[in-house]
Amino acid sequence: MPDIVISGTGLYTPPESISNEELVDSFNAYVELFNAEHASEIAAGEIAALQPSSAEFVEKASGIKSRYVMNKSGIIDPTRLTPYLPERPNDAQSIQCEMGVAAAREAMAQAGKAASDIDAVIVAASNMQRAYPAMAVEIQDALGIEGYGFDMNVACSSATFGIQQARDAVSTGSANCVLLLNPEICSGHLNFRDRDSHFIFGDVCTAVIVERAATATSKEQYLIVDSKLQTIYSNNIRNNFGFLNRTDESGIGAPDKLFVQEGRKVFKEVCPAVATQISRQLESLDIPPSQLKRLWLHQANLSMNQLISRRVLGRDATPEEAPTILDEYANTSSAGSVIAFHKHRSDLVSGDLGVLCSFGAGYSIGSVILKKV
Repeated sequence: MPDIVISGTGLYTPPESISNEELVDSFNAYVELFNAEHASEIAAGEIAALQPSSAEFVEKASGIKSRYVMNKSGIIDPTRLTPYLPERPNDAQSIQCEMGVAAAREAMAQAGKAASDIDAVIVAASNMQRAYPAMAVEIQDALGIEGYGFDMNVACSSATFGIQQARDAVSTGSANCVLLLNPEICSGHLNFRDRDSHFIFGDVCTAVIVERAATATSKEQYLIVDSKLQTIYSNNIRNNFGFLNRTDESGIGAPDKLFVQEGRKVFKEVCPAVATQISRQLESLDIPPSQLKRLWLHQANLSMNQLISRRVLGRDATPEEAPTILDEYANTSSAGSVIAFHKHRSDLVSGDLGVLCSFGAGYSIGSVILKKV
């Protein structure tokens, strides 16, 4: 297999941010409205009163302090608690296309690539705003890229799974240079009325350029030493929204048509599986954990990342070894590990090793071993 590298990354950050305090204030206002509206039913014991939250609870439970969103006003409106993102006409760029183009331009500039140098576009994200045409094909057209494009969804692991798809395409010759995009509008599938999860997600888009080392000209390149994918079926993270919802009216608008999870089960089952995958991958490559300079982990929960890095390294990781962007961005699904890689690699020197890893619904786990060229 020819040497294949990541030669550039890009990041689009929405202009609006919501702090924990702002989010909790809107949630608690909703709780007061709900409890007042259903006071008689609550008094009769027919339904339970909703409980308020606090910014301290959110940070302690997740490590999150704020999140970027594509629309703030709709989310913090206690009578709405949903982003307001009006539909656009078919002759206008879609929201995910707009995000993808912005992130792509930074990655292309970093990699020193023009549209004519790229011949494949992969959009890998938790949700696509429509079934077809593919977001990848729309972005391909917007950037003036010839070749092909397709969408894929592996939830929070979409980026690492996408990197392997890009690597495989380049290694077989079906593409020479691949643009991978992760436009995540997680606020669109988050239940802002649920105390246990309303704070989890944020919106963002990341971009990655994957190409043969022989054609790479960027100042900063990372050799893809190895990539490993794993899926294990689980219902503990689920979203039942889909095109068949309209065929059964009883399910329309139900909570399971948004993000739902059994958080404690996910923590208990996913953390050891991720640590085991990384450890076995390193062992198969004869790389001792002590040689890892960086762990760019999926930014879902601070405690999860701390436990995984501890099991891989055999000790607590320093903030430099396992950087966190969760506090500012929250969980951005597939984009989280790429944001960490994008923002926390400038200090690495030639020969340094790191692992880019994401994990989530499925369960799915993707780990990519990278070496600074």
